[in-house]
Amino acid sequence: MVEELVRHRTIVDVHPLISAPELARQLDDVRVIDVRWALGDPEAGRGGYEAGHIPGAVFIDLEHEITGPNEGLGRHPLPTAERFEDAMRRAGVDDATSVVVYDDAGGSSAGRLWWLLKAFGHDDVRLLDGGLQAWTGPLETGTRSYDRGAFTAKPLDPSMFVTIDDVGNASVLLDARAPERYRGEVEPVDPVPGHIPGAVNAFWKDNLGDDGRFLPPDELRRRYETFGGDVVVYCGSGVNACHDVIAMTVVGLRPAKLYAGSYSEWSRAGKPTQR
Repeated sequence: MVEELVRHRTIVDVHPLISAPELARQLDDVRVIDVRWALGDPEAGRGGYEAGHIPGAVFIDLEHEITGPNEGLGRHPLPTAERFEDAMRRAGVDDATSVVVYDDAGGSSAGRLWWLLKAFGHDDVRLLDGGLQAWTGPLETGTRSYDRGAFTAKPLDPSMFVTIDDVGNASVLLDARAPERYRGEVEPVDPVPGHIPGAVNAFWKDNLGDDGRFLPPDELRRRYETFGGDVVVYCGSGVNACHDVIAMTVVGLRPAKLYAGSYSEWSRAGKPTQR
C-alpha cells in the first residue's frame, strides 16, 4: 500500500509541460522524442520527422514500437514492459534521463508516450506545450540515433489504468473524442457509432487555446474540478485520452485513470453503446 501511494504521488512531482523557450535552454540535457502520428496514415509521422524535427530528437513509432500486439484489446493495446523497455533503450533513454516528448497535433499522440513513461515508472518526462508549432529554432532533417540506453521498465502502475471489466466502477467516465463521434453522428474507424453508456464528453482539443498550447491552469481547473471520485477517461484507442489525464495533472487534480482499450475494444466486444 505504501509503495502504491508513493507511485501515485510521483506522477505530479515533475511538471507535465515544458515550453519551447525552456526546451531550447535545456536541449543538451534532455532526450527529445518525436511521436508524430496520424490516424489512417501510419507512415506520416516518420515522414514528417525526417523532413524536419527538433535538433537531437529521435523518432518513436506509436503504432509499431510502443503499442502491444495483443488481439482484442483495442487498436492500441498497452505494450508489455519488455517491449516498452526495448523501445526506450533504442531511443537512448536511461533511468536518469530527462525526457521531453512532442508531436505536431497539440500533444494528442505524444501524450500517450508521456503516460506510458509514467505508468512504467519513469517520472522525469514532460510534454512540449504547443508541440512542434511552438518551436521557433532551427529544424534538423534526416534521422538521429544514440547509443543504446539502460532504461528499466517497472511493472505497469495499476493505479493509472482500468480494464474493460472495471469501467463500470468509475464515478465519472469521460470520453475524450470529438463531440460528433461521442454523439454517434460519425464513426470513421470503429464498428458501432456512439459512446459508452453514462460517459460525459470531454474533447481533448478543448484543453487547448487558439495558439495550440494548454489553457491557463484556472480555465483547465474549471473544466475538470467538478468531477470527483474515481475518474476514468477513454477515447477511440487510448491515445488521445491521455491528453485529458495530462490536463488534470497540470492543475494538480487527481489524475484520471486511462481505459486503454477504449471505445475500439468496447465496441468490438459487443458491449452496450449509447447515442
